[in-house]
Amino acid sequence: MVASVFGVLALQGSFAAHARILDGLGLSTLEVRTVEQLGSVDALVIPGGESTTMSMLLDRSGLIGPLTRRLCDGLPVLGTCAGLILLSTKILDGRSDQHALGLIDLDVRRNGYGTQVDSFETDIEIDGLDEPFHAVFIRAPVVETAGSGVEVLAKVDGNPVLCRQGPVMVAAFHPELSGDDRIHRLFVRNAAVGSSQPAICTRAVPPREI
Repeated sequence: MVASVFGVLALQGSFAAHARILDGLGLSTLEVRTVEQLGSVDALVIPGGESTTMSMLLDRSGLIGPLTRRLCDGLPVLGTCAGLILLSTKILDGRSDQHALGLIDLDVRRNGYGTQVDSFETDIEIDGLDEPFHAVFIRAPVVETAGSGVEVLAKVDGNPVLCRQGPVMVAAFHPELSGDDRIHRLFVRNAAVGSSQPAICTRAVPPREI
């Protein structure tokens, strides 16, 4: 089934910039802050921001269980920066109460490229794109290990920075800040076929509420 409503998790971070790009592609978009809104979307963007804060807000909003279930059911998702951290299988330097949802087989390290002052921009080659993409890295996570089932679409200094596994795409950078909508277009195309591909879902799925 082709995704018709694209949600953007809007608890914290750069969600508005993602929504503007999706709107610019002529898509129906919805900022997601509640369980009811989550149930109305056919695909989701989890934006960059502060990964520990986002994890806590998912708990406080009551979204963590429903979000995990929908992702494990195959909801297509694009996670950028903090979103990549949240979707990974293991956060090597994460807090004990920080969620790693286990939807893409990656071991990641938060702020792996350094602090805010170490933020940088660079052009990267991406599989499936004819021209380089200008990528913006802000306190970006480093992917230290990618499982055999992960398709690595781009690297920087040997480290994966854009990956895909089934209905899940993740970027270590902020594609919403580049002025280039091609990553979002890749996600839209992936969302169109993602429902036919299984999510790996390595964490226990919370039971459905009665």
